[in-house]
Amino acid sequence: MTSLGQSLNSTLDENCQVDFRKTLLIIDSYLGEQDVERLKFLCRDCIAPKNLEKCSSALDIFDYLLAEEWLSKEDPFFLAELLYIIKQKALLRHLRCTKEQVECWLPARRRVSLFRNLLYELSEDISSENLKSMIFLLRESIPKVQMEISWQEEHAQSNGDRATLVSMEMVGASIDPVTSETSTKETAVYRMNRKHRGHCVVVNNRSFTSLSKRQGTDKDAECLKRVFQWLGFHVHIYVNVTKGHLDEVLQEFKTHPGHADGDCFVFCVLTHGKFGAVYSSDGDLIPIREIMSHFTAEQCPGLAHKPKLFFIQACQGEEIQPSVSIEADAVNPEHVPPSLQDSIPVEADFLLGLATVPGYVSFRHVEEGSWYIQSLYNHLKDLVPRQEDILSILTAVNNDVSRQADKHGRKKQMPQPAFTLRKKVVFPVPQEELLL
Repeated sequence: MTSLGQSLNSTLDENCQVDFRKTLLIIDSYLGEQDVERLKFLCRDCIAPKNLEKCSSALDIFDYLLAEEWLSKEDPFFLAELLYIIKQKALLRHLRCTKEQVECWLPARRRVSLFRNLLYELSEDISSENLKSMIFLLRESIPKVQMEISWQEEHAQSNGDRATLVSMEMVGASIDPVTSETSTKETAVYRMNRKHRGHCVVVNNRSFTSLSKRQGTDKDAECLKRVFQWLGFHVHIYVNVTKGHLDEVLQEFKTHPGHADGDCFVFCVLTHGKFGAVYSSDGDLIPIREIMSHFTAEQCPGLAHKPKLFFIQACQGEEIQPSVSIEADAVNPEHVPPSLQDSIPVEADFLLGLATVPGYVSFRHVEEGSWYIQSLYNHLKDLVPRQEDILSILTAVNNDVSRQADKHGRKKQMPQPAFTLRKKVVFPVPQEELLL
């Protein structure tokens, strides 16, 4: 019966995919050459220019959007946004939405940057003669090579719409060369516009049956809750988790139906540890790789192709005698640890952030929390609004923690990430401020 059920579900899913492609085919039939050129311009931030050059129809563009996960049968909003911008609002009915609904959703779910949208709207009202005048006035600000390419494109096209759009982008770039939207560098970024950001699990082990109490860890847990809620995650905190309870938590989130509509998954562990493993509250040592393996594409299909971020505040090596207010999260140190990369599954889309490099302790203040988690909290708070990606943020954390440790003389700490990410993880900037 199970096999039959799986077969039926698979057939239904395939039928839905076919129906969605039929919808795209219908939309394509209503779009002319000028519409295709407009779509190309609006998609320049999510499809590589060399691929856009190959697109001769809207269907070609849709195929790239599907492949890069900007468009799916579960979430066709990006296409609705594109149709809305190019004033093909009558076609929204094929996506089962209205102009009013798109206008309502745009502030929170916009994928086309405001800058690119502005250039598009400006280009609609600028004639070829006006454009030539603008480029003449800004000739010293626009690189000569780009101008020559622009005019070659214009003369090569039967209609000037696309050349106008591309040239307008260069004019905009000369006005604001700092803006990221005008960068020629092709950068892939994980999709972050599904129904919700995702789930964040925090395991906070404060008390143990046979190990020392971890004072200050509640401050870390509260900071993680605050910052990830601010980023849009549903945060779940579990305190003093035994091995049995951890197995239940892992099973729950391995099969959680909410992953299908989420962008990302975060799992944080605050506990004692040694290299490659962490301790449950009842003293069992659990390999980090075992925890992460529950969320591979095979084990957790809902998180396939989505970033899975793990942050571990635990020692990974030799215990150091603590001072009055500094403790070490180390138990039974290993002097010759294996490679850190061995701790993460051998497949894409994982990131493991460790509080310390292999073989060393990580420190926690008994009142102010751990150096690593507090630095992670502060840098997420400061750098997400600047649109920094997660690896750049963790690099800043490395620098901060290493400098902070220097203040304590012989006690030093350097965090270390290991990852198999395929794209940049850039969290959307929250609309509200983070409450301190």
